[in-house]
Amino acid sequence: MSIFVDKNTKAICQGITGTQASFHIQRSLEYGTKIVGGTTPGKGGSMHLNLPVFDTVKEAVKETQATASVMYVPPKAVKVAAREAIEAELDVVVSITDRVPLKDMLEIKAMLKGSKTKFIGPNTPGIITPKEARLGIFPENIHKKGNIGVVSRSSTLTYEGVLEVNRADMGQSTVVGLGDDVLIGIDFIDALKAFHDDENTKAIVMIGQLGGGFEEVAADWYKNITNKKPVIAFVAGNAMHFGHKMGYAGDVLTNGYVSVLDKADILSSAGMIVVDNVNDIHLELAKFK
Repeated sequence: MSIFVDKNTKAICQGITGTQASFHIQRSLEYGTKIVGGTTPGKGGSMHLNLPVFDTVKEAVKETQATASVMYVPPKAVKVAAREAIEAELDVVVSITDRVPLKDMLEIKAMLKGSKTKFIGPNTPGIITPKEARLGIFPENIHKKGNIGVVSRSSTLTYEGVLEVNRADMGQSTVVGLGDDVLIGIDFIDALKAFHDDENTKAIVMIGQLGGGFEEVAADWYKNITNKKPVIAFVAGNAMHFGHKMGYAGDVLTNGYVSVLDKADILSSAGMIVVDNVNDIHLELAKFK
């Protein structure tokens, strides 16, 4: 089992004819992902990577029955691409792009309210279910199939979390990068709920970071549920208070008053297993083998 995407997921790529899209879609195809087409306005009716190209997402969905999309579009095009995907009622949309204007993300968040679409990102490595589906830029060779879920706010440390699962001689059910930006689509609670509903996921690795309040909100949710699955958590960043002068966008929301140690304490109080070093995650995971 897995969450959000699996071997049966049919996906399209928005912006498929671009250089980065071509590179990563080819890798995803070789990985076994069911990429069934793509979109590039003005190039509908052509073929790219032996896949049909459409002008719009609605056309692509109608012809391919796709339920997911991965977007490789410029920052200022993300809002329009997201609107297309949401209006086409896709289940999952992954946005790799960084530097998406904050105003645009506010509008995307408004579009998502009441929709069926789970929007992952922006500024995310994507989502991968090992040996089944890869939507994004994950280095697929480091992933092993297993029953540990991984969800992370720090793109680079997502890979560290995966390697820690491997060090414990375990594998991953699904790995989700939430995205590094101050405003994102799905959050920790969305991923934690899905992993708790997935019978195959036995434990979860959660990697947070300084800035914003996503970890605190997730801790409150986890504290109040029954039948908890083990969550091994790590919070990245400087342990001291992080002021605005450092330029970390997410920290603006907390006015520089929440440190990594504060977040770690909150997660621990909620019942999560918190490690001080990302390289200690495998030691805690090994206890659940």
